[in-house]
Amino acid sequence: MFSNNPDAERVPVRRALLSVSDKRDLPGLGRALADAGVELISTGGTARALRKAGLTVTPVEKVTGFPEMMEGRVKTLHPRIFGGLLALPDRPDHAAALAEHALALMDLAVVNLYPFAEAAARAAPLDELLEEIDIGGPSLVRAAAKNCGRVAVMVDPGDYADVAQAIADGGTTAAQRRELALKAFRHTARYDALIAQVLADRFGEQGLPPSLHLAGDATPPLRYGENPHQQGAFYLDPLARGPTVASAAVLQGKQLSYNNLLDFDGALAIITDFAAPTAAIIKHVNPCGVASAATLADAYRDALVTDPMAAFGGLIGLNREVDAETATAIAESFKEGVIAPGFSDAAREILAAKSKMRLLATGALDGYAPSPQLRALSGGWLLQEPDRAALDEEALRVVTQRAPTDEEWEGLRFGWKLLKRVRSNAIIFTRGSRTVGIGAGQMSRVDAVRIATFKSRPDAQGTVMVSDAFFPFRDGLDTAAEAGVTAVMQAGGSIRDAEVIAAADERGLAMVMTGLRHFRH
Repeated sequence: MFSNNPDAERVPVRRALLSVSDKRDLPGLGRALADAGVELISTGGTARALRKAGLTVTPVEKVTGFPEMMEGRVKTLHPRIFGGLLALPDRPDHAAALAEHALALMDLAVVNLYPFAEAAARAAPLDELLEEIDIGGPSLVRAAAKNCGRVAVMVDPGDYADVAQAIADGGTTAAQRRELALKAFRHTARYDALIAQVLADRFGEQGLPPSLHLAGDATPPLRYGENPHQQGAFYLDPLARGPTVASAAVLQGKQLSYNNLLDFDGALAIITDFAAPTAAIIKHVNPCGVASAATLADAYRDALVTDPMAAFGGLIGLNREVDAETATAIAESFKEGVIAPGFSDAAREILAAKSKMRLLATGALDGYAPSPQLRALSGGWLLQEPDRAALDEEALRVVTQRAPTDEEWEGLRFGWKLLKRVRSNAIIFTRGSRTVGIGAGQMSRVDAVRIATFKSRPDAQGTVMVSDAFFPFRDGLDTAAEAGVTAVMQAGGSIRDAEVIAAADERGLAMVMTGLRHFRH
């Protein structure tokens, strides 16, 4: 339809429709269009803003022959508006309709939509929220974008200057109109996705949705994806609330990477599960050390002891403001970054010496809520609710001759709270409120026990063990007992539970079954 010559593809703009909720830079655009000889057709508040800037405006009711009515609900939904946007004048039937009904062509639509997301963010009452659902605006945007062979559409004030310059140079180009049309369709798709998401919540819809519609806004580019040869991007959920990696302030450090964000998110999920001062060190999405203690600095040191070699180059999550003592301990070895509610001035000064280390401040952790988990597969997506399951004390069953001691119970409960953050198959050895060894992401459970044992040396004696699922054979129990484990917590449910319980009794281990599995694939 268009030649390869950009100048030959230009469409002069003689008439523009302007109807915007976001009035940033509107007077400047209006003046640029008027200087280029463009007739301005406008609605309600947009027309008033243009007139206030000294511009001549044709009110939309003069075009339609109908007044704006129903408190502005009906104003642009009219054949004289949509005919002017949708017409293809080189087609005989379209040309005949234009002549018969005296319809004027429109070459530019400048439209953005009612601020529904802002109303949702302030928890507006339902009646007010429904009023912020734009009807005419999305229709105008889609009509203009559909007819991008002739009509340019702008939904973003950031595009005003370039389009105004193109008009002054003779008209919009095909490439420009296509780019604007794609942006417009994304604009309305995002808007509708947000409406569906918010109303599902307001109307009390239960369970996972029958269809999946996402709205996300791209952040500044990531360095790359998981590897340098892969592109990566991070899209913000405009409805996300509470402390998140997305909303955290980046105080210093190198550009964030795809892997950094995954690890920071994992760290944040762990530290928000614990009330006491807690530190989590994350490497490749798995924790390599987690501890709670009386002070944040002690929690960090205890977490580091679990696996100091793996912790090298890891990310740290802390659930208290970082103080000078903790910052000093962190600065003693290489770490990629720290996420915490905040950093004291003294801590900032200490960590500033590590200029490449990324520091993320989330603000208060109250209100943290894990997001539903979405993963892409070939040909579709998997969606599940987050794993919020806590230990049900009433469901716990001591199945061995010996019950855990108070000290063993402390370690078992601490480890169980952490299990859902470790890749399966997962085994954690703990002592009190700290990890001693972690075996993560293994294909067999006994290998996970062996790795946890290896990571615990020489400190495994007297530890307790938690498992994210049942033991299919007794070999995992035997291996743990030989390492020095004294008590075990596991889901139970294997056809060989009796064999595994017998192994625990033979070894003098206490065993508790939870009836709850914590797989994380």
